[in-house]
Amino acid sequence: MSSSYSFSTSFTRTHARYLASKVAADLRQLKLFYGRPSDTQIDDYIEELTELLVGGYLASVDYGFRRDNGWVVAVSYTVLADGTFTTDDSAGRAPVGADVAGELWYSYLRHSSKWSGLTQREQEQIEESIPVKRTSADEPEVGEGNIWSQDKVYTSSGTSLTRRTIRKK
Repeated sequence: MSSSYSFSTSFTRTHARYLASKVAADLRQLKLFYGRPSDTQIDDYIEELTELLVGGYLASVDYGFRRDNGWVVAVSYTVLADGTFTTDDSAGRAPVGADVAGELWYSYLRHSSKWSGLTQREQEQIEESIPVKRTSADEPEVGEGNIWSQDKVYTSSGTSLTRRTIRKK
């Protein structure tokens, strides 16, 4: 005798909030180490992240300090929504020890291909509902002497955020 079963899950606002809470913990740790971002900025970023994750409109987002057009210290999150169940790491261990005196706090976001499928009006409606107001800008580079290093994966219901941090070569 044989038997089979299937398992189905969908990504919900609750799952998006769970992933966003991991990012919030990382951002709060950056605030502890470097004094920024503010609590209001963190709340706004998390609201933005939740909305874009729920809709499938986020490809990746970076947060950190930049000098000129290069990251000094940053965390980056890339969305993988392929249904793969991977590890779910604890948040934390944000990069510490960088000299960010006088540097600009910055965030850079990349939309998914699903975002491109929306009409301009649909995109505007979503943007109007999100507290973070973004403008077009050049993507910051990795600052001199630094590289991105993947160090964490946050997962919920088949969607993952892979986290990379800037570290010295």
